[in-house]
Amino acid sequence: MIVQNERGDLIFLNTKSASYVLWIDQWKCLHCLHFGGKIAGNVRYLGQTEFKSFSPTPPDILIEGVSPDLTANEYPDFGQGDFRSPAAVIRRKDGTSHSRFRYCSHEVFRGVPACEGLPHVRQTEGAETLTVRLADAISGVEIFLYYVVFEGLDVIVRHAEFYNPTAERVLLERAYSFSVDLAGTRRDILTLHGQHLGERMPVRRAVTRGRYTVSSARGASSHQDNPFLALLSPSCTEEEGECMGVTLLYSGSFALSVEEGQTGLLRLLGGINDENFRWRLEPGARFVTPQAVLAWSQRGLGALSRTFADLFRESVLPRRYAYARRPIVINNWEATYFDFTTDTLLPFIDEAAKLGADTFVLDDGWFGARNSDRAGLGDWFVNEEKLPGGLGALISRCKEHGMRFGLWIEPEMISRDSALFCAHPDWAVGREGERCESRHQYVLDFSRSEVRDEIFARIAALLRAYEISYIKWDMNRHITECCSAGLPAEGQGEFLHRYVLGVYEFARRLTEEFPNVLFEGCAGGGGRFDGGMLYYFPQIWTSDNTDAYDRTRIQYGTSIAYPLSAMSCHVSACPNHQTGRVTPLASRGLVASLGATGYELDPSKLTKEEREQIALQIRAYRAIEPLILRGDCYRLCDPFADNYFCMAVVAKDGAEAYVVGQQRLACADGQLRRVRIPGLRAETRYHIEELSLEAYGSTLMHAGLNLPLLGDFGSWCWHIRAAEEQ
Repeated sequence: MIVQNERGDLIFLNTKSASYVLWIDQWKCLHCLHFGGKIAGNVRYLGQTEFKSFSPTPPDILIEGVSPDLTANEYPDFGQGDFRSPAAVIRRKDGTSHSRFRYCSHEVFRGVPACEGLPHVRQTEGAETLTVRLADAISGVEIFLYYVVFEGLDVIVRHAEFYNPTAERVLLERAYSFSVDLAGTRRDILTLHGQHLGERMPVRRAVTRGRYTVSSARGASSHQDNPFLALLSPSCTEEEGECMGVTLLYSGSFALSVEEGQTGLLRLLGGINDENFRWRLEPGARFVTPQAVLAWSQRGLGALSRTFADLFRESVLPRRYAYARRPIVINNWEATYFDFTTDTLLPFIDEAAKLGADTFVLDDGWFGARNSDRAGLGDWFVNEEKLPGGLGALISRCKEHGMRFGLWIEPEMISRDSALFCAHPDWAVGREGERCESRHQYVLDFSRSEVRDEIFARIAALLRAYEISYIKWDMNRHITECCSAGLPAEGQGEFLHRYVLGVYEFARRLTEEFPNVLFEGCAGGGGRFDGGMLYYFPQIWTSDNTDAYDRTRIQYGTSIAYPLSAMSCHVSACPNHQTGRVTPLASRGLVASLGATGYELDPSKLTKEEREQIALQIRAYRAIEPLILRGDCYRLCDPFADNYFCMAVVAKDGAEAYVVGQQRLACADGQLRRVRIPGLRAETRYHIEELSLEAYGSTLMHAGLNLPLLGDFGSWCWHIRAAEEQ
């Protein structure tokens, strides 16, 4: 998969159907010549440039017209002739920060590197890694570039490591994970933007001259901007055309940038957001950047998404849970909010068991003085006024029904009105009199080990004392004051990254000590839905917005970069608590079935017909769950551009498919529409259960099925199975 020519100046990283080609020129500058369809041979000519005025030449080249401002530079330096965005900025003791990165050596090894303290792709059979060592001729700092290549996937995983072999401290003011310069045709940018209750909305725009950046400076990957970006040919569609994308395995403040330079080269680069970032790199110290997953497709955006999904399931998600059946939970939050006691929850559990849910999750309000969102965070002991004797009675009732018990926590937060704040006010991020409140709470300083240790001890004590099989880990505000009482003045620029490292260390300890507990990520819903959290948590609460129509858009956008199995999707009551919209229970169930499904309602308020319908929904979900966990996702109708949403999940071997759709509004003059069902076997005869119809795979893939005409927010599903396997 990783090969080089006889001269050793060309290195080909070959994936399933693509090549990433590096070239070391005569001045030891490292270039990327190509990232796209598989190529071979002497391709140095791809590095040719034309002279442009005002393009400086570094002193070790001294040939007029050879300028880094004109070339495809693999890890661009700063202040030595390349006026585009640099991948790193290293400030020295004398205050200067220009650098000259030059190739020193490289090696190839089997397997993948372990990025200490950071999420990273797991050991995967057939993986190879290229390491390229660069040196800054001015500061003396060395940079190791890592490239992981996977057998059978068009993916390259990148990150960088900085090492200071000198006797003096330097400051890293930018330390990006990757950079790649791309030549060729015009491209569009696709990014995932949003807000709380409306996360990961795809936005596509043409690349123009200048620089475009998608970023978060909130201390988390955020509801507003996701650490994902794709570049597409203008003609690229779901199933046709060339595209590439990148997502970061990182949960903190990030930046991804695209810049079109004067020669038409596109520079894509990113990693930790350098806003409020300054890292002291002491003599002998190393700094490791987060991993970036780069994927390529010549068969449209859909194939790119399926590549990301395969990579996440095989090499990022916790192995124990990646393909395991997920709990079907019923959560009390929208049913009770803070107003509950043991006496009110026991009947709730009884009714939930009758529906077929297998896990009851007790949400916010069970601890400390937590009777509203104004108090209690940090006091992780059971409120025995609400729950006399603790959680034991609830857990016992769950066990009587063959159910498991789950619990909501928000370990990174603290309330001013809490015993913890009274004891340790300095543990809250920021300084007294300067702290912003959000949702009446502050952020705990997880960059400090003593803070993490105390919260870990409290949470671990609960998990040791009670039979808890499921934890919902929430985070309901972002970081404002970027400072820590545990850091000196000159180290405050390290705080945001150290905070994320602290979150990862805490998550690692919890998941390692309690491997039988399934941890679900949450951050006000989908405010930290990223590859970094998915390394520890096999699923994430996709959004606090559970409206069946809005969820078609949220889940559609999320599926562009992440697998369906990573999305936690619940059925809630109507009128919906976020939008006030009324949608059919059948629609709510079908949309929620396109992920790890569950329920967010009061079962005692359901009619007999609704209870029967939910019981059927749960049994139906369990039947198709293997497809959600392992299948290929195809987006068939775009809810942002169409009156229909439609998504198919197809088995890897093409033996079966599950199709879910929703019509947004009824149309009196509805026109006949069809959707094609990709991924099937052309010569196999299939049975479509709901239509009492049989058709060959070739017919379903090339002619399709007629879309039904329904009422407002009406949904349908098709179970498509090979007839001979019925």
